[in-house]
Amino acid sequence: MPTALITGASAGIGLELANQFAAAGHALILTARRADELNKLADELRAAHNVAVHVFPLDLAAPDGPKKLFEQVTTAGVTVDVLVNNAGFGTLGPFLDTELDKEMAMIRLNVSALVELCGLFVPAMKARRSGRVLNVASTAAFQPGPLMAIYYATKAFVLSFSEALWDELNGSGVTITCLCPGPTKTEFADVAGMHGTRLHSAGNVMSVGPVCAAAVRGTLAGKRLVVPGWKNQLLVFAVRFAPRRVVLRIVRRFQQKRR
Repeated sequence: MPTALITGASAGIGLELANQFAAAGHALILTARRADELNKLADELRAAHNVAVHVFPLDLAAPDGPKKLFEQVTTAGVTVDVLVNNAGFGTLGPFLDTELDKEMAMIRLNVSALVELCGLFVPAMKARRSGRVLNVASTAAFQPGPLMAIYYATKAFVLSFSEALWDELNGSGVTITCLCPGPTKTEFADVAGMHGTRLHSAGNVMSVGPVCAAAVRGTLAGKRLVVPGWKNQLLVFAVRFAPRRVVLRIVRRFQQKRR
């Protein structure tokens, strides 16, 4: 039975990915900061899918977080067949008005931890000539994001890094998939303070189930890029041709709260 390691697994996209990978016959390694939620989820997944579930509560935004996770998984003797880098968060507001410490923690989690986990787990996959990596970015990766400048920039990094790594590993037996969902019904909007923005209005938001179903299918098929939903695909296509100044104006308008 293959094993999928999922970061940020206690809620939202991470939780649903855990459900869907388990349903697809994968044992699981779950990590997030919230131990109680992880243990509860692990019990539910074991009962529902009859799979082995390992739980490692950790803060991956801490400088030693990724290495601690790698050491704990190695000590447990579990082979990681699928690495899912899902952990991340965002904040809403002008960069100079937000907490700098929080923005730096976002970079460590959204970017540094993802890169380090790839660097720690992918070499063994390459040596076995078998493995899958799913890096969770966003449709935010395709343009700058006024009022969420750092978040959009981190997701642009994830997309660029993932596509480059996909090319570097072509033919190695290891594939890299980048998931770029649009607004999704999770607790992300609560954490980021985005409720009331035009971007997260009801008509723009996808349910988490179809997003994760597309992600799992794409990962297991070795696809380079997965953009769930035709509206999001149209957005990603259209932004390539719009003048940059127009894109900035549109994104800022959607990030602003409705009055």
